[in-house]
Amino acid sequence: MGIVPMNAALRLPPANAFWIVGEQLVITEDWHAELWLDGADTVALYRRVWESLRESAVFGAEAQHVIARVRQALP
Repeated sequence: MGIVPMNAALRLPPANAFWIVGEQLVITEDWHAELWLDGADTVALYRRVWESLRESAVFGAEAQHVIARVRQALP
């Protein structure tokens, strides 16, 4: 599991959540609908977005440190 820290440099601003299902489908939600997107160009776009966010994420021990800092900051 990766975590994108609040202070991470992002190439893209975060928008809505999405799920990439296999190689042929992206599911995302908007304010009014759940969208199932299956066009090859659209799936490729979401894969590029995913890779960009993954580059800003931390993993393993570094992700655990982020979680620990957040837990300590909670009342």
